[in-house]
Amino acid sequence: MAEAAFSKLGTFFFTSKPSPLSTYLLVLILCILGFYTLHYPHPTLLQSNSQNAPRFRQIFLSSASNDTLASYLRALTQHPHLAGTKPSLDTTHYVLSHFKELGLETRTAQYRALLSYPVHSSLSAHFSDDTVLDLPLTDFTQGTRDVVLPYHAYSPSGSAYAKAVFVNYGTDDDYRALGILGVNVSGCVVIARKGDLPRGVVVRKAEAHGAVAMLLYAEGDGFRKGFERGTVMKGVGDPLSPGWAGVDGGESLDLEDTEVLKRFPKIPSMPLSAEAAEVILGSLGGAPFPSEWRNGIGHVGPGPTILNFTYQGEKRVVTICNVFAVIRGLEEPDRHVLLGNHRDAWTYGAVDPNSGTAALLDIARRYALLMRLGWQPRRTIILCSWDAEEFGMIGSTEWVEQNLINLGPKAVVYLNVDCAVQGPGFFVGATPQLDNLLHEVTKKVKDPDSEGATVYERWAATNIGIHIQRLSGVDSDFAPFLQHAGVPSVDLYYGRDFPVYHTAFDSYNWMTNCGDPLFQRHVAVAGIWGILALHLADDSILPFNYLSYADQLQGYKNILSNFLDGSVSLHPLTTSIQELAYAAKEAENEAKILQKQETTGDSVVLKKRALNDRLMLAERGFLDADGLQGRQWFKHLIYGPPSDYESKLVFFPGVADAISGSARMSRKERKAAIQHEIWRAARAIQRAARALKGELT
Repeated sequence: MAEAAFSKLGTFFFTSKPSPLSTYLLVLILCILGFYTLHYPHPTLLQSNSQNAPRFRQIFLSSASNDTLASYLRALTQHPHLAGTKPSLDTTHYVLSHFKELGLETRTAQYRALLSYPVHSSLSAHFSDDTVLDLPLTDFTQGTRDVVLPYHAYSPSGSAYAKAVFVNYGTDDDYRALGILGVNVSGCVVIARKGDLPRGVVVRKAEAHGAVAMLLYAEGDGFRKGFERGTVMKGVGDPLSPGWAGVDGGESLDLEDTEVLKRFPKIPSMPLSAEAAEVILGSLGGAPFPSEWRNGIGHVGPGPTILNFTYQGEKRVVTICNVFAVIRGLEEPDRHVLLGNHRDAWTYGAVDPNSGTAALLDIARRYALLMRLGWQPRRTIILCSWDAEEFGMIGSTEWVEQNLINLGPKAVVYLNVDCAVQGPGFFVGATPQLDNLLHEVTKKVKDPDSEGATVYERWAATNIGIHIQRLSGVDSDFAPFLQHAGVPSVDLYYGRDFPVYHTAFDSYNWMTNCGDPLFQRHVAVAGIWGILALHLADDSILPFNYLSYADQLQGYKNILSNFLDGSVSLHPLTTSIQELAYAAKEAENEAKILQKQETTGDSVVLKKRALNDRLMLAERGFLDADGLQGRQWFKHLIYGPPSDYESKLVFFPGVADAISGSARMSRKERKAAIQHEIWRAARAIQRAARALKGELT
């Protein structure tokens, strides 16, 4: 169209003697056509870009390099890089330089945040035979003196001289079992082994039962000297700027503000090695292990062993830095596909998080290669490297809070990888509308552990088969995107867990000897991650299927009915889920019709754009402006953490809160509280359905 216009104009103007007026008109028309060509790409160009998408995806997969991934990981893990320290700044520069050297548009976002560091700690055991043993509080090995001392971030400073008592995993059931045995932990130093509860919750439960300090150990296979560092802060984001970004010169709460103090436990805590824990537990007397406890051999105390415990830490406001690479979309530059991984680590972080960082850097390398071959995505792709995740998703949370108004109408999806490789086995969590896309993409990527098989085939052959987890936990940087901003999200990784988690042993050597010696799993994760983004950035119609969401919600409703006694009506959920299923079916039919239309005229383009917007915005419907009761920052009423982390419900967090919190209520109050939360969830589902329909009532 534009080319033809240029040709005709050239014929008209240059076959006759040009006048000043005709010359002026030519320049004016050429400017107008130039603007049109730049801002409204020619349909044949758009069609060509769409037709080439499969070729570019194949080039992306074939350009993988195990050695390149290994070199990135080696460079990232030369030194420990705890957020807020100079070595962490070095990794910031490394990632930023990598993006720049590839010719990508780069930017950074800095925030002021309250982080926590250890100053001094000590622990000694005083046994019944009057002997005293100073227990080591370090997992340093030769040449690792720059590793931070084992500690729990945001633990208060304090000391205790008290009897030791073992509480198993520190759950409510464990304390009830101790109560039956007549064991009282009040005034004691509590020892617990790491289970499913977040460490901060374990500390708070000990505090609620009157403990004066908490020691927490992980049962590692082969790494019994390791200390698992971690945060005990409640919630996510900078505690001094709850709900808004901690920008330089912006509002910041005082450290003694009650809103800040309630984020931290009131008793000191520390990680303990499994080796040291065994020494203490083997010396306890008192009641025997409850029979229902795993490995229930021994005694729980209290005492006679007395622990002399001291921890001193400091909280400092430091500057953290997120790094971004931006690949502008050709047709829809105002729609964003985000890929994110955090960069900071407790120690060397070969698994957590730099296996993911290495994959992100390799995706950037391969995308830059595609760009040199002529590829430009339909929608904008943003590669995100977050800071201070380990302290409570601080870097990503501050950025989401600062950009919330633009994320709402523009963010298509957030694709997260934290630990790309922890060991064998593929695992993925996602919001349900992405299930079908995950199935299709994993069928295109070679399995790293099976010759001739795809990731999908190996995944389907496992004991549990194809299983996609949901994202209710506050486990990584997807939390602010999904649970606060309502952005559809994915979380990918290989290996369920690993024995060197948050210890000084999480090193490049461990990865090359145990985690992924040939870096084949790194290649697989980068392949899945990158191809997911290419589909979501390039497909003319977003590959979202809300029928999967409706089916998942129906399953949740059926499970919920088993928790209730029939006095509460689930009819609101039933009708709202039916409404969502109907809207999802209509959207699916509309997508099929539009995909069959070969024309690329303005009418079809606008119809696709409108459908894509509805597919993108439907997830926002699950948000509620008031948030969860007492935890307003969490807005998503389908996926979010329950206030009771021992709740059996990992969906409908508001309903789960009402069920677990209603024990202190009368029957009438309990029914009303649960029914209200069911209505809130139903209204959220209706909002999603109406967003998918795109029509006013």
